[in-house]
Amino acid sequence: MSECTFAIIKPDAVKRKLAGKILQRIEAEGFTIRGMRLVHLSKKDAEGFYAVHRARPFFASLTEFMASGPAVVLVLEAPDAIKKWRTLMGATDPAKADAGTLRKEFAESIERNATHGSDAPETAAVEIAYFFRGVDLN
Repeated sequence: MSECTFAIIKPDAVKRKLAGKILQRIEAEGFTIRGMRLVHLSKKDAEGFYAVHRARPFFASLTEFMASGPAVVLVLEAPDAIKKWRTLMGATDPAKADAGTLRKEFAESIERNATHGSDAPETAAVEIAYFFRGVDLN
């Protein structure tokens, strides 16, 4: 059974002109891209999106980074899409990511780690709605 997940190609990867390579990997892994937008988040938008992390020590640097340049936001569909996307991304810390994962290949650091992905169906629904409210993704 197919499910959808939310993904971001973060500003570090877009700035380094890696979006095309990442999109190519997404399609090669069997995902269908149901939605895609290029966005440049304001600090306020980044704070809203990452509100769940507001109390964490990295919140300010994360939201500053996410507002630093354009990012590509995506809705991906595949069987078991959430798990499949998180596996393809690799560990948050690229030093701990498995060979062949996007973060191992493209991330610069734990904070500039090229991609984001939803961690659960409920999170995916909220994150998709944050960027694609009212958009027909069929």
